Amino acid sequence: MSSIYHINKGVSKPIEFRGLKAQYIAYLAICLVLLLISFPILYISGLSLFIVLPLIITLGTALFFTVFHLSHRFGEHGLMKYLAKRGLPDHLKFRSRRVFTSLKRKPEISHPHTKS
Repeated sequence: MSSIYHINKGVSKPIEFRGLKAQYIAYLAICLVLLLISFPILYISGLSLFIVLPLIITLGTALFFTVFHLSHRFGEHGLMKYLAKRGLPDHLKFRSRRVFTSLKRKPEISHPHTKS
């Protein structure tokens, strides 16, 4: 009796939704929820609907263009690598050699079959 096994070939592929890759989907979703929450807060606080509505629409449009641009430019992990590289210092400055001279050396172990 033979069995048919289906192999899922997309297991290791990153999640992609309409061109957005990996974490950019989460960035877009979180920012859209924040915009959705900010709309009633601004409206209840007394701002006119003629001010709030264009503001939210403009911010939402800018959000979509920015997130899609970042997803296209950096790819799946490129933004994290870019930000990590920016966090590295340009150079290191040592005012003393004490850091290096105080390092302990491991004693050399002579091999029993070699002559000293």
